[in-house]
Amino acid sequence: MIINTGMRTDIPAFYSQWFMNRIRAGYVLVRNPYRPDWITRYELNTDVVDCLAFCTKNPEPMLKYLDELKAYHQYWFVTITPYGKDIEPNVPPKEKVMQDFITLSEKVGVNCVGWRYDPIFIDSTYTLDRHISDFEQMCRMLSGYTHVCVISFIDLYEKVKRNFPQARTVTPQERITIGKSFAEIGKLYGITIKACAEGTDLAPYGVDCA
Repeated sequence: MIINTGMRTDIPAFYSQWFMNRIRAGYVLVRNPYRPDWITRYELNTDVVDCLAFCTKNPEPMLKYLDELKAYHQYWFVTITPYGKDIEPNVPPKEKVMQDFITLSEKVGVNCVGWRYDPIFIDSTYTLDRHISDFEQMCRMLSGYTHVCVISFIDLYEKVKRNFPQARTVTPQERITIGKSFAEIGKLYGITIKACAEGTDLAPYGVDCA
């Protein structure tokens, strides 16, 4: 059984103490979001859990517990983008998250950590050129600490439109420019670029769209 902790919220960033309490107790109770009266008990021990999966924008609160989690196979996806407090006021600066990413990689292993660079949007501040420049700098710092970077472009869901009304769709040509540039940069630093649910348009430019 794979326990994916990242489907509803960012457990490492906001609920690391709670999660460790559940690990120590050996089980967790999960309420069905559509049927609140349905509650499922999952055992949390190495006899039944094949892997703990984490998706986070801030792994730092969990770092102190990694030794306690050594008995479990783990896979971590850490989202690191160039966006500042103007876009993500509650996310630590990218420099801090990258340092924590490196610490995480050293603890759990380079094959157990992946980097997400998403969602990609373009505006007057976060321009096409800035994305390419920032991505190169981030690859340089993270080289040797991950082999994978997953990218995706912003989707204008109703919630996104409501919370980020100035957002616009990334054009097909902008997508190609970013995909091609990122794939070339990733190759220089030993990082494979993968696209998340973006079709196969970027495959001819070196992006893994499988």
